[in-house]
Amino acid sequence: MGSSPAPTVTRLTDDQRNSFTAALLGWTMDAFDYFLVVLVYADIGNDFGVSLTDMAFLTTVTLVMRPVGALIFGLWADRIGRRVPLMVDVVFYSVVGFLCAFAPNYTVLLVLRLLYGIGMGGEWGLGAALAMEKIPSSRRGFFSGVLQQGYSMGYLLASVAYLGLHAGLGLSWRWLFALSIIPALITLLIRAHVGESEAWQSTRIKMQTQRTSITSVIFNGKVLKRFAYLIVLMTAFNWMSHGTQDVYPTFLKATEHGGAGLSAPTATVIAIVYNMGAMVGGMIFGALSERFGRRRTIVFCTIIGLPIIPLFAYSTTAGLLCLGAFLMQVAVQGAWGVIPAHLTEMSPDAIRGFYPGVTYQLGNCLAAFNLPIQEALAADHGYPFALTATVAPALALLAVLTWFGKEAKGVQFGDAFETATLTR
Repeated sequence: MGSSPAPTVTRLTDDQRNSFTAALLGWTMDAFDYFLVVLVYADIGNDFGVSLTDMAFLTTVTLVMRPVGALIFGLWADRIGRRVPLMVDVVFYSVVGFLCAFAPNYTVLLVLRLLYGIGMGGEWGLGAALAMEKIPSSRRGFFSGVLQQGYSMGYLLASVAYLGLHAGLGLSWRWLFALSIIPALITLLIRAHVGESEAWQSTRIKMQTQRTSITSVIFNGKVLKRFAYLIVLMTAFNWMSHGTQDVYPTFLKATEHGGAGLSAPTATVIAIVYNMGAMVGGMIFGALSERFGRRRTIVFCTIIGLPIIPLFAYSTTAGLLCLGAFLMQVAVQGAWGVIPAHLTEMSPDAIRGFYPGVTYQLGNCLAAFNLPIQEALAADHGYPFALTATVAPALALLAVLTWFGKEAKGVQFGDAFETATLTR
């Protein structure tokens, strides 16, 4: 078999670069604020006199409300374009995140986190849709991997902020939320210079010419069938991701229930290291998915994650825990690095603002009780068991679901779904 010539790398235009940068920063800031709660919810619980089990619902309500945000902002973006809904969304979640710093009690903070979930739900789907619609199809895999690792970058920045401001300078958790508005506003400024999606514009012209409505596309039988499959797929994805991340900082610091008993600075350093692993995995496997396909890359990553679980959950030294967490996130976020490209390619043009975000966030909603379940299992059986019992089934199920699914790698946006050849 003769080898094909190496593809020419297409340089991004300023508009494409700004669109991608804004999506990356927006997703980074979403994750930054979300993981601030994960890192400090024990401290907040102490201040408000609330148990860890109840505090875990701060993350649950955020995840549960994400589909609402994806639905509202997604449908809006499919009707009027991507730019304005995205900018409104950034303003909304920035203000709500800032107000968390001034919450007087647990109830008010719970409501604010619920509202924040609406903004967080709108950001990913629209940001990914706009970025992937502008990125050349031959480079979607690489930029998909980089984009999704905005989530890990946000976690990394939250860990650095916690280590420097909270553990280092002794500032309260309120300062962390107050300062998060600065990078969010930077995201808004960049996004103000991004042009509208050309794929959306051409699709709207076609829909008007053919008198096709968004509702008719959503309720198409093939679209609904794929919609259900993607929700199940993203449930497994989110269960895998949150299962390996949300309770892990608490596990590293806990002295009871089989916790590692490490100091807060040591646990935070480990969090920084494993988020570096996540970024490496996302970029490498996102790029490889352009060569080997979306499905095969995801399946490979989930399979290599299984034998890492004992090192990740049952190690007793800081060094081995750090290594296990690093390798686990390379695998987990390696699979996730494929998702922005995969979901947008599987989406019909007419509803690409709605479709990726809602399927992603409904999967998130179904996985929202992961952290409370892990805390409950840890109380009865220890943290190592809780991690293993929640992560191993998610990895195995995800491999099976992906293998028997389909993909549309390289589809040209503007003709998606109607002309795309979905492959097994």
